[in-house]
Amino acid sequence: MYSIILQAHHWIAFIALVLLAYATINGAVGSNSEKAFDDSNRKINLFALISTHTMLLLGIILLIISPIAQNAFADMGAAMKDGAVRKAVVEHPFVNILAAVFATIGNAKSKKAVGNGRKFKVSMIYFGLALILILSRLPFERLF
Repeated sequence: MYSIILQAHHWIAFIALVLLAYATINGAVGSNSEKAFDDSNRKINLFALISTHTMLLLGIILLIISPIAQNAFADMGAAMKDGAVRKAVVEHPFVNILAAVFATIGNAKSKKAVGNGRKFKVSMIYFGLALILILSRLPFERLF
């Protein structure tokens, strides 16, 4: 069960990164043009949001069932002294929760913003922040 969820989390993370990058670039292009914020733009943001939340949900499940996390929670003092364990159990989950929050705010604010340029700009900022946060805490040493 653990390995299946880990693989799903791994691949959905790639999907989320691509969609977040697409939403960010789409927001940057749209904010610098006279393009209308239509249903396709809203769907890009929505799919980026859904993939980010799915990745987060699988990550929380992994945090509960992971043997690394269970050992770390048994002795948090030792876990905080080990950089790799601290990154896996504290930094990676915390920063990705923040990224999901930014994606959620970006989706909500882009729907409520007035004016096409403003909707694109809000998308660019919030989805861009989510993308940067996720990229900052990726476990590159275990990625491939």
